[in-house]
Formats: sequence, C-alpha cells, structure tokens
Amino acid sequence: MKRSTLVSVAVVIAIIALFLYMSVAGATQECTVCMEFQGRSNCATAAGHTAAEATETAHGTACGPLASGMNETIACGNHAPLSVQCKGR
Repeated sequence: MKRSTLVSVAVVIAIIALFLYMSVAGATQECTVCMEFQGRSNCATAAGHTAAEATETAHGTACGPLASGMNETIACGNHAPLSVQCKGR
C-alpha cells in the first residue's frame, strides 16, 4: 500500500475518533427509557449533559422500532414512558 494511502486512512480514523470523543465527552447522565406502543415494548439507553436530555434522546430511540411512519413516531413520542432510570456517568 502507498504511503499516501496509509496517511489518508490514518487521518480519517483520527477524525472519526475525535468526533466520537467530542460527542460523548461531556455526557454526565445516562438514562434508560422503556416504552410501550401499540402492544409492543422496547427499551433504549442514551447519554446526555443532563438527565432531561438523556431521557428525551432515549425516549425517541425507544420509539424507533415501535413506530412506522411519521404519524406513529409522533404518537409514540407523545406517550409517557413505562419507566425511566437515570444514573451519573
């Protein structure tokens, strides 16, 4: 493999690593949200700077597999979660 190709691959990997680090470095709360929608249930975990931010993200992620289409996604997002558990990171 050419040296320039190796350098390019290394730069791309470094940028991806930096992006991942910066996206989770400030997350101090981790929340798990369980949802039930149309007879099905799903749980998801997310991290955020605050418990509210982590809960909101986990709520949306938990609704993803339960809803199909924009109307169901909005309806699922408007339902209260079955359970919410948060902890510090």
